[in-house]
Formats: sequence, C-alpha cells, structure tokens
Amino acid sequence: MDFLHKFLGIALPPLMLIVFSFTLAPFLFLKFLYFLKRSKYSENVAGKVILITGASSGIGEHVAYEYARRRACLALIARREDRLQEVANRARQLGSPEVIVVPADVSKVEDCKRFVDETVNHFGQLDHLVNNAGVTRIELFEDSIQFSDYASIMVKIKTNMVAFLSHFCNKDINFWGSIYSTHNAVPHLRKTKGKIVVLASTVAWLALPRLSFYNASKAALISFFETLRVELGSDIGITIVTPGLIKSEMSEATKLSKAKATWILAKSTEGCAKAIVASACRGDMYLTEPSWMKVMFWMKTMCPELHEYAKREACPALIARRENHLREVSLKAYKLGSP
Repeated sequence: MDFLHKFLGIALPPLMLIVFSFTLAPFLFLKFLYFLKRSKYSENVAGKVILITGASSGIGEHVAYEYARRRACLALIARREDRLQEVANRARQLGSPEVIVVPADVSKVEDCKRFVDETVNHFGQLDHLVNNAGVTRIELFEDSIQFSDYASIMVKIKTNMVAFLSHFCNKDINFWGSIYSTHNAVPHLRKTKGKIVVLASTVAWLALPRLSFYNASKAALISFFETLRVELGSDIGITIVTPGLIKSEMSEATKLSKAKATWILAKSTEGCAKAIVASACRGDMYLTEPSWMKVMFWMKTMCPELHEYAKREACPALIARRENHLREVSLKAYKLGSP
C-alpha cells in the first residue's frame, strides 16, 4: 500500500499536468459560454425578498442599494437602528417597494431566529439571504494578550468546557453569525428555491499579517459553505464572495496603516456591491472582487514559493516592529539585572 501511494505521488502530478494542458482551453471556453447563458437568464429579483445582515454600512449598505435599484423588497439587519433607518430611506428612494428594519446582533442565536421569522412573517417568503455582517481586529498574534478580545471574530477561550461551549455558540460574528442566520433561513429558502450569498474574503487564501484570527474566520466560512452547497444540492444556490480590499468602515485609513496594507489597491464599495448582486442573480458559485485578485490564488496554488515571496512586501515593517519591541524587552531585562 505504501508503494502504491509513492507511485501515485510520482506519476499523478505529471499526468494531471498533461491532462490540464489539453483541457484548460476547452474548459475556459465552455465556462465562458455558460457565463453568457447565466447572464442572459439572470434572475429578476423585482418583488422578491432579500435579507441582508450588516446592512448599516459598507458593503452591506451598498448591496441593499443595488437590490433596491432592482426593485426588490428588503429586510435590513444590523445593530445600529438609526443607521438602518437611513439606509432604508435611501433604498426606498432608489426603488425598493418595501423595506423593513430589524435591529439585531448576529452573534446571538435568538436574534438570528427573530429577524428571519420577522422577515418571513412580514413578507410571507424569503428569496435571498446575504450574510455580510463581520468585524476585524488588527494585531500581531504575538502581541495578543487577551484572546477573549477576539471573541466576536472566532470564539472566546475558557478552560471550563461548559463556559467554552457557551461562548462558542454565542460570541462569534464572522463565522457563527452567518451559520445562525443560514440555519434559520434554509427552510424558507428551500420553498422559494432561493439563494445564499456569503461574504468571505481573499485573506482566506491570501493571508495577510496582523489579521490571523480574521483570516481564519473567513477560511472557515468558505469551507463551511462549500460543504453546505453539497448538502443542499440544487435546492438552494450559494454564492461565495471573496472581496479584496474594499473602501468601507472596516478598512478605514488608520486601520490600513496599522496593517501595513496601504500598498493594496482598494475597490469602491459601490462597484463591489454591484458585482455581488449581479453574481448572485446569475447564480455564480464564486465571485472574487476585484477579479484580478484571482491571480494571487492561482499563484499560491501553482507556485506557493513565488506566492510567499510576493507577500514579503509587508515583512520589513513587521520586522522593524518586532525589533523595536525586542529593544524594549532587552532594556527592561537589563534594568532588572540581566547581564
């Protein structure tokens, strides 16, 4: 058996490379034709019901506006009711026939059930669920002192297992917030042959420094919804969106500077939202926006060493940061008596 594994390890890679070289061009051509077909028969969402989490700002806000332009009915979810009302008023002006606002926290199981139920009770159906709500925290992993600070991104860590499970199920936004919403929405989406749109990120596979927990939460989202797509089959469509750097509240200038990511080209929130809604209506499985970011994924898959080299743009700043920290530590140690 070990010999067979060794043989396959040697024989399969070159064989697949040969097959890939012959099939890539026809595959891309067929994919292009399929894209044209989906674009021609894109879903008309006029009068359909769209539920959007994290709709008070950023991508979620502009996704709401884009659906409104297509005359969809909207259920807007976020914690800031005042901002939701502003977004709702703007959405009505842009053409949405009916908009409801439901203040809620996606990190709470009961809130997720409540806003899905309120949406269905009000409109009588649910056609699209847009899982957009998310948070980030920028910090080097080595500088993390309280892991509980990352509770809203991943989970809160407790040594007591009961407490751990409790926080595991109640404190997350990036991962569990989408899971809670989806679990409550699936029965209603089955009835309408609806769609789920999930906002992950390119950092799920293009890992940036100082974002270790955020990167991990987005990678978990992709893995979960790829699995769910298989389980649901053709009943519910799932579009996994991996945006690059988008101009929004989450990527405000001060945070970008701290993350040393200012060299990355940012796309407008409006352009990203327009692409997301168009992709969902086409029934795409994946969307990367801006699309040129796919090159980095291909590079990582085909040439991982080259990919790592390309990411070293951020390393000098990080090294300097750690050197400064080390100098502080060494000075304190010297004062305490270390020779």
